[in-house]
Amino acid sequence: MRTHRLGHTEVEVTELGFGGGPLGGLFAPLDDDTAARALDAAWDAGIRYFDTSPHYGIGHSERRIGDLLRGKPRTQFTLSTKVGRLLVPQDPGGRMDEGFVVPATHRRVWDFSRDGIRRSVEDSLARIGVDRIDVLYLHDAEEHFEAALRDGYPALSELRAEGVVGAIGAGMYHPGKLTRLVRETDADVVMLSGRYTLLDHSALDELLPACAERGVSVLAASVFNSGLLATDRPAPGARFDYAPAAPELLRRAHRIADVCEVHGVSLPQVAMAFPLLHPVVAGIVVGMRSMDEVRRNLTAFGAEIPAQVWSDLRAEGLLDERAPTTTAP
Repeated sequence: MRTHRLGHTEVEVTELGFGGGPLGGLFAPLDDDTAARALDAAWDAGIRYFDTSPHYGIGHSERRIGDLLRGKPRTQFTLSTKVGRLLVPQDPGGRMDEGFVVPATHRRVWDFSRDGIRRSVEDSLARIGVDRIDVLYLHDAEEHFEAALRDGYPALSELRAEGVVGAIGAGMYHPGKLTRLVRETDADVVMLSGRYTLLDHSALDELLPACAERGVSVLAASVFNSGLLATDRPAPGARFDYAPAAPELLRRAHRIADVCEVHGVSLPQVAMAFPLLHPVVAGIVVGMRSMDEVRRNLTAFGAEIPAQVWSDLRAEGLLDERAPTTTAP
């Protein structure tokens, strides 16, 4: 599997990365054995970039990814995690966690201060069981952006200078705020959630040009927009950005699927290929929770997309004219 460096760093990621959100029991419970089989399948297939966060299942995702990576040579994988929420122990009292089906043994406390970020990194290193983090992101800072930019980013820069982390940036869904980060800091990479996909091209307005100008890499997450592009044909009730998709989005997804079908490819195959055609996109990150999901995503990822697919999507008005449709030489 091909790899790419992030920004001006020596950190490399595989073009397909393992997204650790589902390993935290996102929307449904997940046992350790199922998680371990998914991670083993990803490793065996050549995936070497693993992304996680304390937020994902209040530490469950970090622990499960650590169970795999602690047994692997440290130079053979790239690990990213995130900061911005501290996990504070509490009595679950029979409660389950928000959005993640695990006992609510901890609560999240927003903290983008220098001390909070350093504590978060120490906690993550202990949960994962490694001595360093390759990529560190400010996480979900949309509503806390000024604090994250003013206090959080300098803390990340300090950790990079100390060698605790290799590359730094932010993971958010808001292209405008990520553009500010790119223009006002020396970030190496941003993880963009759901804003450079077959259904949402808004990153083309400012973010991707700014990244190209500043030499910042992009990792495209939520390339299926949380479900609408994940199957050959979207089903009624399919989700877009974690909510039921609007009728117009469903119609648009079906129109894209029509074009795919004509050329013998599937909607997920094209959805995975599309972001990688942009020269600043170093890889895509796909959430996976089972061995079957890993295998299905790997099959889709490896598909060859006929050039006529992109031409037809553009002719149908389904693809932004600014979106690259050929791989950079």
